[in-house]
Amino acid sequence: MAYVEGFVLAVPNANKDAYREMAADAAPIFRKHGAIGMIECWGDDVPQGKTNCFNSAVLRKPDETVVFSWIYWPSKAARDTGNAQVMADPAMDLFPKPPPLDGTRMIFAGFEQLIGDGASSQHPIGYVDGSVMPVKAASRAAYHEAAAKLAAVFREYGALDVVDCWSDDVPEGKVNSFHTAVLREPDEEIVFSWINWPGKAERDAAWEKVMADPRIHTFGPAAAGADPQRMIFGGFLPLVVA
Repeated sequence: MAYVEGFVLAVPNANKDAYREMAADAAPIFRKHGAIGMIECWGDDVPQGKTNCFNSAVLRKPDETVVFSWIYWPSKAARDTGNAQVMADPAMDLFPKPPPLDGTRMIFAGFEQLIGDGASSQHPIGYVDGSVMPVKAASRAAYHEAAAKLAAVFREYGALDVVDCWSDDVPEGKVNSFHTAVLREPDEEIVFSWINWPGKAERDAAWEKVMADPRIHTFGPAAAGADPQRMIFGGFLPLVVA
């Protein structure tokens, strides 16, 4: 089964170019050790939530921007082996120290792909709507079914890729984590998702149509065990696609 390692982090705005360079240099190392693809996206439209949001998830400071990213692996076993090989690769010693971000506030986890093409290999990355939400663990089958139907609606209105991934390996974290990001309750799992649009203008126009479509209520997350009030979401521009 395809496997996605998802990341959310905060990067100082002044370090954007340094972060882009570091990520671009890291991508071939991950691919060398089995990764299929690596996508890094820079926050563009990341709203401040009343309860929680991407900003609170990574304890973003005023001079920082949220980054939403993922590495796509052919399987969990490939992820585990590949990450160990990456960490042992001498090329990693060449990266800047300290790195151009606060790694203690980066959240990461492994997810099983439910729907979509996690590599987005057939389409270029134009504009990404990223989201993370809690879903009742017992509702996995219902969520899977509803998400597949909702994805068809998004594609009808112009989405290139719609991907939903179910939590599998989610560490607690000393400072923050995906658990704290969505205020996860004991009977819940976490869904890491994104929609790839041709561009921001197409995304904005499509969302008006989606929100006016009655199917959003039938197939929406709330109808399948999710709590939309604790869903975090935002719009992101591609930074590194490798």
